[in-house]
Amino acid sequence: MTDYRTHRCTELDLAQEGQTVKVAGWMANVRDHGGLVFLDVRDHSGRLQVVLPEDAEMAGLVRGIGKESVIAVEGEVRARPEGTRNPNLATGDIELAASHIEVLGEATRALPFELSQVESVREDIRLRHRYLDMRTERLQRNLMLRSQVIQHIRDQMIELDFVEIQTPILTSSSPEGARDYLVPSRRYPGSFYALPQAPQQFKQLLMVGGVERYFQIAPCFRDEDGRADRSPGEFYQLDLEMAFATQEDVFTVVETVFDDLFAAFSERERTPIPFPRIPYAEAMVRYGTDKPDLRNPLVITDLTDHFATSDVGVFKGKTVRALRIPGGAGQGRRFFDDLTSVATDWGAKGMAWCKLNEDGTSGPIAKALTDDDLAAVKTATGADTGDALLFIADTEAMAARVTGALRTEVGERLELIEQDVYRFCWVVDFPMYERDEDTGVVDFSHNPFSMPQGGAEALEAEDPTSILAYQYDIVCNGYELSSGAVRNHDPKLMVKAFALAGYTEEEVGSRFGALYNAFQYGAPPHAGVAPGIDRILMLLSDEELIRDVIAFPMTVQARDLLMGAPAPVSDRQLAELNIRTVVPAPEPGPATS
Repeated sequence: MTDYRTHRCTELDLAQEGQTVKVAGWMANVRDHGGLVFLDVRDHSGRLQVVLPEDAEMAGLVRGIGKESVIAVEGEVRARPEGTRNPNLATGDIELAASHIEVLGEATRALPFELSQVESVREDIRLRHRYLDMRTERLQRNLMLRSQVIQHIRDQMIELDFVEIQTPILTSSSPEGARDYLVPSRRYPGSFYALPQAPQQFKQLLMVGGVERYFQIAPCFRDEDGRADRSPGEFYQLDLEMAFATQEDVFTVVETVFDDLFAAFSERERTPIPFPRIPYAEAMVRYGTDKPDLRNPLVITDLTDHFATSDVGVFKGKTVRALRIPGGAGQGRRFFDDLTSVATDWGAKGMAWCKLNEDGTSGPIAKALTDDDLAAVKTATGADTGDALLFIADTEAMAARVTGALRTEVGERLELIEQDVYRFCWVVDFPMYERDEDTGVVDFSHNPFSMPQGGAEALEAEDPTSILAYQYDIVCNGYELSSGAVRNHDPKLMVKAFALAGYTEEEVGSRFGALYNAFQYGAPPHAGVAPGIDRILMLLSDEELIRDVIAFPMTVQARDLLMGAPAPVSDRQLAELNIRTVVPAPEPGPATS
């Protein structure tokens, strides 16, 4: 292959027995049995066992260099002796009898952690030495998967007649739901570029420009707090937009891509296409979230109307939701006390519950429920003898939030959640607007460029929060993979839509000038969506942390421990940008050690 090697490690097997070959990689392990020395060489493909001859000079060379040094080994491929073969290793039937070893890159420092024990190493240490963490089989596998998935998606999109186009990284700031990362301009003092939260306006401008099917694997930048499934700073998405397209046209493309993609990289069962469509309002009631995990069979029931006229005082005047636990009557008091703690941790003032026993109903709320109440609840929830019921009574938002958390908790505790499957759905019919509970101010609840259902007539409704939009999310196993919408391509309708959120036409023209002006030269109806690449990879790789599918991730606190960012810059750099800091910069942490 090159001057350094003739084969990668796992390209060798019994077919090369007796041949002289050369491999190169990291010296992963040395096993010194006195006169006989074994070592493992590891490259991108995997490991190969090397056995040294009884040669003092060669053994001395190996003993004299540090583990993880980079070496090239020339030798003869031979079958491992009977009884020493390793069926768990791709090269477990062979070994390389070394005749020559060359040190290509010596490891002169002691390792900060053992690669074989990386799972027990603190994450901050691994991220500070990411280049070492990256040598592990797990991360090598994830990075390879990332490359293959992106290539597969790219091939699919081109086959579906989409055109790949790159959009700018330096752009203008616009309100799109998260904080912008700002970049000061040296040439225009006091002015700033922004890194794009998404290529939203650019992809719509491409539609106006006559590019009817656009896509890219787009970097997006948002100054958001990190969490297990969200990387602070930057992430990548399959950004796509289609002219002359309806919501269903977008669904067809995405379902085609996802069905083929998940079939190519996993043998697990998956939701057949078309994926279920669940209205947002229904999702919030039945699952307590707009990201329902359909692997969990439990559903929530709304009992508000019934208890509005009942004598159960704690339920009156509140949104009442119930969760049926099949077989839950067999659970002890500790089980329900723990769930009450979950409810209060999520913001509820408490949780009511009862068991439906053979000899009657028991539990704190049992005595307050009349026979009529109980009959109505059993009919609505489908509960029967042997089951248990959990009740939350609160505001609509809190009731949904808490019962959603309880649904997840019970599903996990009782091991009700399906394993090794992918359950997809679309959540549709999002509200166009939401009202701040404290101030009463109306704002967009989703994408401000979305088309309202009902058009101009709907925008003249008395209550803006009653207006639905052609907005949709695709969800898999409780993860939101993507948001999208049919776009509002009519400038007059756009002005009306923004007016309900408090924007004047002049503000729309100044803040979204390019889009607003472009639409006045004739814009086709268009729609799009942007599935997150990193979350897709989390699902396909079975990783719980999004950082483990990214080569160089930030911490949850948005710090790059490897490069030491963010970090102070020199006074000269600040002066060039006409910037003066008013808060002393913290001492930068070490980049590497």
